[in-house]
Amino acid sequence: MITMIVLNIAKSDAGQRLDKYLKRQLRDAQNGFLYKMLRKKNIVLNGKKATGSELVCENDEVTLFLSDETYAKFGGVPKASGKTAVDVTPYQEAYFKLKGMEIVFENDDVLVVNKPAGILSQKADAADLSANEWLIGYLLKAGFLSRESLQTFKPSVCNRLDRNTSGLLVCGKTLAGSRYLSSIVRDKSLQKYYYTLAAGQVSLDTRICGWLCKNAKTNKVTIYENEADIPNPLKKNAAYIDTAFRSIETIHTKIGSITLLEVRLFTGKTHQIRAQLSAMGYPIIGDRKYGSNRVNDAFYDMGVRNQLLHAYRLVFPKSNDTRFAALSEKTLTCALPKLFGQIMTPKKE
Repeated sequence: MITMIVLNIAKSDAGQRLDKYLKRQLRDAQNGFLYKMLRKKNIVLNGKKATGSELVCENDEVTLFLSDETYAKFGGVPKASGKTAVDVTPYQEAYFKLKGMEIVFENDDVLVVNKPAGILSQKADAADLSANEWLIGYLLKAGFLSRESLQTFKPSVCNRLDRNTSGLLVCGKTLAGSRYLSSIVRDKSLQKYYYTLAAGQVSLDTRICGWLCKNAKTNKVTIYENEADIPNPLKKNAAYIDTAFRSIETIHTKIGSITLLEVRLFTGKTHQIRAQLSAMGYPIIGDRKYGSNRVNDAFYDMGVRNQLLHAYRLVFPKSNDTRFAALSEKTLTCALPKLFGQIMTPKKE
């Protein structure tokens, strides 16, 4: 028996092609089946025949004239069944368990959050809870998302910080927001600035380029100043890196000199800042992978348990898209973690 199934386009699904939306809704259906249903008007948009190339808008109605069996066969969940295809427990758990996530900016499409050290940006293993799950949990609690809308689109974190790096994460609440953020991260027009505390008296105001090679087994990278220095077996996977460093303040303690640096990433490769500073002889305090054990042990008693690296400022590019006018050339910042201030307390000589 044919059933009329009406799907209302949520804000989070708006802006995508109808055929892409249908593929997410009927995830096991072949493209040929979907286009056949469109041609035969078994699937219509706002009561009219559609080709699949249309961009769906919030509150549009997609009507499917299919049997419950066909809908379920291709991955849809008939409303009459009362079932949901999405288990929201991990998202709810992440929202309540991951403490200290601070919202810095939010509108209909984009959310920017200050992530504490110790929280993953995105899960590494299936059982992990990350900022990505926290984001969905927050949006569910706020009523922006529903269990049903998660069948076709899941909001996501669009940039990454190491687990033990704190600071600003950009998150797409809608498909349009995710596409916009992903594009400005990918084309590097989103300017990213960090603060870090490095061991030693550092005097830098320069931009330093080089090459980075990652060892997948150890999850550790090696820095090379020149491409010619890279061993031949590693050249294929070498990545060009470009970073600006500016010394802000140096203090002298009984443990040794430490310097607050501002860092701007022009490329964003794995452990780029941490490995470059270590290669220059100025390891980040608290960095157990690239740092100095002697320095890290000395600061352990002051509460340092991770690298003191904080993504504190984002500068958005100019946008001619009115949907993202609120972010056009906007600068967002977040405060330094308290531990930075505690370590920088000693007076300068």
